[in-house]
Amino acid sequence: MLKLNVQDETSRLRSVVLGTAKSCGPIPKPEEAYDPKSLEHIRAGTYPKEEDMVREMDGFAEVFAKYDVQVFRPRVLKDCNQIFTRDIAFVIDNKLVKANILPDREKEFQAIKYVLNKIDEDQIIYPPNEVHIEGGDVMPWGDYIFMGTYTGEDYADYITARTNKEAVEFIAQQFPNKKVMAFELRKSNTNAKENALHLDCCFQPVGTNKAILHKNGFLREEEYQWLLDFFGSDNVFEITKEEMYNMMSNVFSISSSIVVSERNFTRLNNWLREHGFTVEEIAYSEIAKQEGLLRCSTLPLVRD
Repeated sequence: MLKLNVQDETSRLRSVVLGTAKSCGPIPKPEEAYDPKSLEHIRAGTYPKEEDMVREMDGFAEVFAKYDVQVFRPRVLKDCNQIFTRDIAFVIDNKLVKANILPDREKEFQAIKYVLNKIDEDQIIYPPNEVHIEGGDVMPWGDYIFMGTYTGEDYADYITARTNKEAVEFIAQQFPNKKVMAFELRKSNTNAKENALHLDCCFQPVGTNKAILHKNGFLREEEYQWLLDFFGSDNVFEITKEEMYNMMSNVFSISSSIVVSERNFTRLNNWLREHGFTVEEIAYSEIAKQEGLLRCSTLPLVRD
């Protein structure tokens, strides 16, 4: 059996579900796109090819093998995009929360059933229907749970609005010993540079006290400022709109000193190394075309 444990974003990783790009199906039609960046690449004829994405994910799996991390992969479903396992569930403390995702992605959750069978049934939380939540918007950080949300009256108009205020209330009820901090994110169905699909598209902690941050991803300046003050501006790596668009905040920590990053993120990777991190650089720029990157592709189950 798996003893779930995730207290934060950066403690030593022991067990993870890494998505798969196998049999991810034909190129979607424009009206089938879930986000503006995918739409852009569908229209431009630059949507990523399956073999390129499989190769990129194999490179990620090799890094996990190097650090002796137990890796589960979803059961491959025919013609189904199963890259972004962060969207289907997430772990806080010793509980796995099933994400309430876009309805036609329900089968992705079923494809990790063999992993769920290794978890005590009473450790799995199934939110009610009115709770909309995805793992990219949820970050445990010690005493805190950071959550991205969108609470505008026009919530239903945004396919890019994935976590609602009911979700913030639900997580606060489920984890009463944690302080839940919610951040309003900027949403756009059509402009990828003005859209923070999830919290991890504009913010992510690294190490024990540092963070990557993009100001324009936040609708309310005081919420961005709260994070800046919480980590301290000397500990924050600020990314530009272009860097956010390239998913620069969506790296993944194997430990508080080891970060897996995209090899083209030169400015970030240099900063990480200057601050004592080991940076494992891999190619992941094809997967980035779907507005998701390294954190999005992972579902951590156990961290020390």
